[in-house]
Amino acid sequence: MEERTEIRDLGEFGLIDYLTRNIELHNASTILGVGDDAAVIDQFGRQTVITTDLLVEGIHFDLSYNPLKHLGYKAVVVNLSDIYAMNALPTQILMGLAFSNRFPVEALSEFYEGVYLACDKYGVDLAGGDLSSSMKGFFISVTALGEVAPDRFVRRSTARKGDLLCVSGNLGAAYLGLQLLEREKRIYQENPGVQPDLEGETYILERYLKPEARSDVVQMLQDLQVTPTSMMDISDGLSSELHHICKQSGVGCTVYSEKIPLHADTRRVAAKFNLDPVTCALNGGEDYELLFTIGQQDYEAVEPSGLISVIGHITGAGERVGLVTSAGDRIDLPREGWNAFRS
Repeated sequence: MEERTEIRDLGEFGLIDYLTRNIELHNASTILGVGDDAAVIDQFGRQTVITTDLLVEGIHFDLSYNPLKHLGYKAVVVNLSDIYAMNALPTQILMGLAFSNRFPVEALSEFYEGVYLACDKYGVDLAGGDLSSSMKGFFISVTALGEVAPDRFVRRSTARKGDLLCVSGNLGAAYLGLQLLEREKRIYQENPGVQPDLEGETYILERYLKPEARSDVVQMLQDLQVTPTSMMDISDGLSSELHHICKQSGVGCTVYSEKIPLHADTRRVAAKFNLDPVTCALNGGEDYELLFTIGQQDYEAVEPSGLISVIGHITGAGERVGLVTSAGDRIDLPREGWNAFRS
């Protein structure tokens, strides 16, 4: 029988000691981490970038198919992605959790295994946080800090007419991974004896359950000394993020559907679900790729990397966000995508 340790047996501070007993620091800027009233960080004259994200059970994740270790990893990565989207490098995170008494110590330990795995991979320090009980469910709050050379951070609001629109990686796979998991959950609820049919779908499942932040793209741009004119990560779907950049920059854009990068597994699984893979890429979300603009003069520098695709260009002030279809028609692209407050 699997061991179960009740959290009440350890108490808050005993649980903190247990979950952070093997903590390792990766950055000289972390002067004081877990164990005091606050962390102490020295950024050595560089500018600090800060972001925070809240993940709520039943809204952002479903524990019937999100393993806790994967969830811990993803909770860190989605925040680091926001730091990279500012052209910065992440250095520390703060982790706040609230959980009901249905979770034993072993479950939280599994969650923290994923947290530490992400911290090790991306070289960030867990510098502190908080734990609380909740009446129902699991709540995760992560704050991430990063550093950037003075005034080298990149906003969403500085795209310029004529800039090229670029995305890293490929889009739409995470959404289809979620659709597959939701389908298997419904089948199981109707027929509890039926085992999930996930054979051969590793790629799209990992894209949803264990996404990666694009540190390699930011490092590539810095190595090439190319600074994007605007940038953000794709968490809510490409169409939503395009509208963000265009609205905040006071411009429009033209995107070509045939230029949107799609993995072969995305096309195949979309066909199984009778979905348009381009629509999945535009509206699905949770890809955690980077959407950014560069000056046309920088294209020859970044194109050989193989890490990005040019999907369109920025148009002038007052222009709309437009999509050129495979048939050559230009249509207005609606602002769709993930919305946590939509019923």
